[in-house]
Amino acid sequence: MISVLRSPAKQIVQSLILLAAGCLTTMTGGVVAPVFPEILHHLHLEPRWAGMLVSIHALTIAVFTPILGILADRIGKLKVLIVALIFYAVFGVSGAFIGQFIPLLADRALLGIASGGISAACIGLLSNMFEGEARLQVLAYATSAMTTASIFVPLFGGWVGSYNWQYAFFLYAVSLPIALCAALLIQESSHSKNSILNREMGAELVKIVKQPQVIGLFITLALAAAIVYTVVIYTPVYLRETIGADAKLNGIVLTARAIGATVVSALAASWLGKKLGRNKTIALGFILMALMLATIPVLNDISLILYAAVFFGAGFGVTVPNIYNGLADLSPAELRSSVLAIGTGFNSLGQFLCPIFLGAVWASGGLKNVFYTTAVVGIIIGVWMSLHRERKLRDRSHLKS
Repeated sequence: MISVLRSPAKQIVQSLILLAAGCLTTMTGGVVAPVFPEILHHLHLEPRWAGMLVSIHALTIAVFTPILGILADRIGKLKVLIVALIFYAVFGVSGAFIGQFIPLLADRALLGIASGGISAACIGLLSNMFEGEARLQVLAYATSAMTTASIFVPLFGGWVGSYNWQYAFFLYAVSLPIALCAALLIQESSHSKNSILNREMGAELVKIVKQPQVIGLFITLALAAAIVYTVVIYTPVYLRETIGADAKLNGIVLTARAIGATVVSALAASWLGKKLGRNKTIALGFILMALMLATIPVLNDISLILYAAVFFGAGFGVTVPNIYNGLADLSPAELRSSVLAIGTGFNSLGQFLCPIFLGAVWASGGLKNVFYTTAVVGIIIGVWMSLHRERKLRDRSHLKS
């Protein structure tokens, strides 16, 4: 922390602007999740498939973030950031005035592209502003800021949306003052390291991601994201149907889930990973999430629902950090960022695919079966992970054979 605070005041201000911009990527889906039931009701949308409105941005983020990252390296990261921030506001606010499913879905997809541009530009600018320990610290601050935002965004979105569901979409306009601050106060350094892998390293990266354990962790990460999005998308709808929950209450429930994830990931994920081992800790997280999912259809008391949400978040909080740690253990230092970035793509893919598969479950078996089906998947993954031995990348000779 000291190394960052010793930086010039102008550099600290620029970092704060970029951290604020980075938090917008958390808002992309979090703002509308609490008002999702109201959107379905007022626009008369088919609820079984309309869950894609909350998750479509994840697909476009996964696809366009690396593309826009390459573009940012070529034309300038600051240019990409400012344009992306402007389009983020345009596509975000536009959602309040679109009354049909397909146009609204397209608008949400475009919002995801803008969010991907913000993510790619922010991480690039922050990486180039600092070196060594200071760079690691500021990137850690970025992660903490986005995690904190994930706690308050659903709560704030639910509170604003409780007055009118359309008001939640107006929150996306916060990107405009951030764009103005970026244009006036950030100067992009002409120094930029080449981030494109050479051909030899690219071939080695392919060999790494083809390892069965790496593929297994990618799939596990996608399934963890899909399980979490079961709560984000379908819990507000179910609570509205069963206990008449409004947007404010749904925001509180989603916030409870985020609090559980944040506290446990910060305080217990690493400790459990050392005590139980990586795979058994991941298994524990999946089983805990599964058990909490199975209780949702049988709970009608809001205090018990909040407890379940916190414990669900706790399961997620021990699972995901250990999955990423597993990917880091299985990749050499010079390729670690690339492997983790691919993992992030699988995370977004899981979010996107969630309503597609679970929409079919809802259509054929009812909303309760959405939670039961996801719980069964969580138990299966938990048992599967507990039976697999873990290993680290001890040397790279097997990759070069």
